Amino acid sequence: MKIKILFWVLLFTHTLSGIAQKKEDWRSYSDIIKQNIYEDYKGMYRDSGMSLPYPFLVPGSKQYGEVLWDWDSWLSNVALRQVLMEKGSDNDKKEAVKYEQGCILNFLSHCDIDGWIPVLIDRNADLTKIKPKDIYKENMHKPCLAQHAAFLVKTNNGDVEWLRKDFHKMQYFVNNYVDHRVHAATGLAFWQTDHWIGVDNDPSTFYRPDNSSASIYLNTMLYKELEAMVYLCSQLQLNEVAAQYKKDADKLKAAIAEHCWDERDGFYYSVDLNLRPVNNNEWFHRGAPRTYHGLIQRIGVWSGFMAMWAGIATPEQANRMVTEHFKNEKTFNATFGIRTLSKMEKMYNLKASGNPSSWQGPIWGVSNYLTWKGLVKYGFRKEAEELAAKTIILFGKDFKSHGALHEYYEPDNGTPVLNQGFQNWNYLVLNMLAWLEGRSVVEEF
Repeated sequence: MKIKILFWVLLFTHTLSGIAQKKEDWRSYSDIIKQNIYEDYKGMYRDSGMSLPYPFLVPGSKQYGEVLWDWDSWLSNVALRQVLMEKGSDNDKKEAVKYEQGCILNFLSHCDIDGWIPVLIDRNADLTKIKPKDIYKENMHKPCLAQHAAFLVKTNNGDVEWLRKDFHKMQYFVNNYVDHRVHAATGLAFWQTDHWIGVDNDPSTFYRPDNSSASIYLNTMLYKELEAMVYLCSQLQLNEVAAQYKKDADKLKAAIAEHCWDERDGFYYSVDLNLRPVNNNEWFHRGAPRTYHGLIQRIGVWSGFMAMWAGIATPEQANRMVTEHFKNEKTFNATFGIRTLSKMEKMYNLKASGNPSSWQGPIWGVSNYLTWKGLVKYGFRKEAEELAAKTIILFGKDFKSHGALHEYYEPDNGTPVLNQGFQNWNYLVLNMLAWLEGRSVVEEF
């Protein structure tokens, strides 16, 4: 009997030890992550030249070596500021400013009164071919330019004077979205095509008809962009203009809540706008004209969690999203983070692809990060700790094995899929690490 009791005591002790060790695993990768990022972060810096009149930041890796990208430069900048807060000298912080502000100013230098700004600018680009013939038939810079600028203004103690001269162009840009890229009937923003949407082959938009995808990713981004415009206008003492953008933001938030939330599934989805127009002269339809203006796309895409990142979800909705979706290992929850597409979707695909890059299931650092930020915002501490730890272990293993990070990964074994040297927003792992270690964390606007 005593032997049996001793056996179970030892087994229980061993099990507890294993659990404790598992919880501590992320700590063993803290030093290697810090060391690699601290040594490498200035690899983002590029000097001005040719089509880029200001210094700027690049995502990293040879594939993106001389190109300024929209949401890449914004989120890379958030990671950069975490590095500088932890390790940078006063001179390092001053040096970074010209590259950070240059990202904004380069894009604004390519903006005319119509507000169109390209998604990316290659140093060697032919400036006569950057702009499409019909700007309203093509996608443009994602709505994160004002967010990037607002982040820099807040980071530098409210200094906004560097932006004042070209701020009218920022308004042109945001107005282009509000005036020409929002569906009148639903109030939701939509993509013009499936090109350059950031989440490249998201099935909610990829291969969908033009002007049909009211992407939840796009709409949450635009909502935050309008909030950033309110802040920037206030800093510039454009108070009445700020009030107008506040109305735009409130209107969009209400539209997202009304049309993108699915009470049945407890999740935020993109919306299909590709409906035949109402025509009361058609005998078959006039007896029962449709009363809805879009159809929810019940496709399990990670960007539904961005409704939490943007602060749009109610606490009750957030609880359902976490309980029914974040925790579900059959859909999103994987060993190394959040699958970019639910494993239960028939489109789920982990094969390597570039242009478009694959968002049909692989783990990306940025989707882990934005989902994590939503968890933190809504007070899901345990779940946020879990996702941060998974991301730290994933990237720590990659640094240890390859000396660099990659673009995206297998969800359950963490094997890199492609593009070694992709630093970019992957360096946001440093922000997650700081949070777990109880240190100060740099946050996007």
